[in-house]
Amino acid sequence: MELRKEILPQMNIAQKHYAQVLKSIRDYSQYINEYDDKHGIIYSKVEEYLSELTQKDLSQYNLSEWWEEEEMEVLAFRIALPDPLIVKHVSQEELTQVITKIKTFEDQLGQEEVLTFEQEFGLYLDEYYHKWLKLNFERYDYALFLRNRDKYGNYFEYSIQEIVRKLIGE
Repeated sequence: MELRKEILPQMNIAQKHYAQVLKSIRDYSQYINEYDDKHGIIYSKVEEYLSELTQKDLSQYNLSEWWEEEEMEVLAFRIALPDPLIVKHVSQEELTQVITKIKTFEDQLGQEEVLTFEQEFGLYLDEYYHKWLKLNFERYDYALFLRNRDKYGNYFEYSIQEIVRKLIGE
């Protein structure tokens, strides 16, 4: 079963905005390397431009010290990718597919010399799917995807099916 369109990330829009977002981040990085932006005037202008372009709140992103988190290209992708949508009546099968995407590594790289946009950035969709789960499931907790300790101090990880059951309230 393929996921519904409204669940999937809007990669076509991300691809459309990606080059402009990347250029803005790169230009700003070069600017602050050569000049000073102590008061954040240029930063605010770049943030405002990217916010208008992507229709996103950029307060969660660090445009000036991106290198402390991820590569510039990944940051540009994350900014260019539209936020997830609220989806009504998510089936258990759809939820299972989303959780599987987060918990398992799927090699999307083919034998092609040139990667498609989806292949290049498919590994960075975890943040998108976590946001989608948080938006659509009241019981979402990031800790479900981490190593946990039971009451005896033993480490464990929730399986995909256990996470599904916890999110739907079984």
